Amino acid sequence: MGDNLLSLILCTPLIGVLVLLFIPGTMKNAIRWWANISAVAGFLVSLPLIMNFDKSLDGYQFVERINWIPALGVQYLIGVDGISVLMVMLTTFMGMLAIFSSWDSINDKVKEYYAMFLLQQVGMIGVFISLDFMLFYVFWELVLVPMYFIIGVWGGPRKLYAAIKFFLYTLAGGVLMLLGIITLYLQHIAQTGVATFEITQLMNTQMPMWMEQLVFWSFFLGFAIKVPMFPFHTWLPDAHTEAPTAGSVILAAVLLKMGTYGFIRFSLPLLPNASADRTIVNVLVVLSLIGIIYGALVSLMQQDWKKLVAYSSVSHLGFCTLGIFALNEQGIAGSVIQQINHGISTGMLFLIVGVIYERRHTREIKEYGGLAHVMPNYAVVFAFAMLSSAGLPLLNGFIGEFTILQAAFQANMAWGAFAVTGVIFGAAYLLWLYQRTMLGEVTNEKNKGLKDLNWKEWVVFVPLMAWAIAIGVYPKPYFDILEKPVAAIVERVNGPKAPVNAAVIELKKTEAR
Repeated sequence: MGDNLLSLILCTPLIGVLVLLFIPGTMKNAIRWWANISAVAGFLVSLPLIMNFDKSLDGYQFVERINWIPALGVQYLIGVDGISVLMVMLTTFMGMLAIFSSWDSINDKVKEYYAMFLLQQVGMIGVFISLDFMLFYVFWELVLVPMYFIIGVWGGPRKLYAAIKFFLYTLAGGVLMLLGIITLYLQHIAQTGVATFEITQLMNTQMPMWMEQLVFWSFFLGFAIKVPMFPFHTWLPDAHTEAPTAGSVILAAVLLKMGTYGFIRFSLPLLPNASADRTIVNVLVVLSLIGIIYGALVSLMQQDWKKLVAYSSVSHLGFCTLGIFALNEQGIAGSVIQQINHGISTGMLFLIVGVIYERRHTREIKEYGGLAHVMPNYAVVFAFAMLSSAGLPLLNGFIGEFTILQAAFQANMAWGAFAVTGVIFGAAYLLWLYQRTMLGEVTNEKNKGLKDLNWKEWVVFVPLMAWAIAIGVYPKPYFDILEKPVAAIVERVNGPKAPVNAAVIELKKTEAR
């Protein structure tokens, strides 16, 4: 299994989709059972990846290579390092919980819904394991289709507007990114005579500074829209607000991380001169800081519970991009850990909104108040998720934010000072939301008969709470697994910019093992 483990992880949800096609649409419970079995199987087959990953090795592991389109140099080339291992685990884990959380909430076109969700799992896993740029691009674009339908078919009142906006924004970013990929590809052919999209080979491509900057900005637009960084964030609140609960969970927990992952995996190592250019770094840091503060301030103004959580993602992802462009080891490692933390904490918050929406069918904050009296267990879980997102010590959010702030102060004192205000505002909007919805007296008669959490909801929340505590109390394994790949990226950006034949040699070694 070790030789083809990544292909197995990639194909498990795809097999789930294919079997799902043969189950009659009227057998809704059978469809639910099969979709959940497929999602659990997807998580279980990914566990050997983290258990057998050797964090003491450099380079990529579990590498698989098959020529796909030899004439163009396109390969089915997959492998993982410490960064992508964590992303794959986040994807399989959150996908499993999101699919289970849909059991009672989706009753229309059930078969199509679960097929789209499992297909989306295939695309997201593919993005994180691709070592061939064209293969990466195929998976990158594949993810758009299921999410478009999840929002457009099972979403809220403005679902079509939100789905089309999401699709057009991210498609435009992807096309611009493709122009950068083709430029890099043609430059490599011109210099070596070899046609390849293999990432470690493309790292040897030398370009004049102006061309490297152009390619950087084309990548930037593709990744920044997906994150989304300010000012490319406007599709996100609409998509989150209109998507079904599980759609919002997977969008926040995994899809947005494709953008930050792209910066770390491609922009920095492939374009080290442009990535280290002070003007570019300053622009990206300023956009990150604006996103941190703007996202938090707009969250403070929201009257819609779900929209508040949506705008909080703009703020939290601003920390992740700030960590990346601090261009030091703490920043990039902190960014990856904060991406995992954001997936856990914001995933929990969207599930919390979904629980109350299923009972009351409104997300207006003013409709609530005093829910802790009626739903005490729900109030406890909400408090946990809120404190996790706010960065309380001994919970997951603190580790990521602290490491990123440390890196920002190390790079530039002013960056750290501005970023700290985002932490303060973050605590403010979360505490304010909790106070308005959970505390005080029950003023609305419609809330007095609400049922507390049922067993299915506990099944979703408990693993997320356990993971949040585990990271907060003992984050060392995460820093250990990130140490080698992060050090290699930082050395690539800050060290000598000679061609890295060593990276190619290392990939060959890992294949030979």
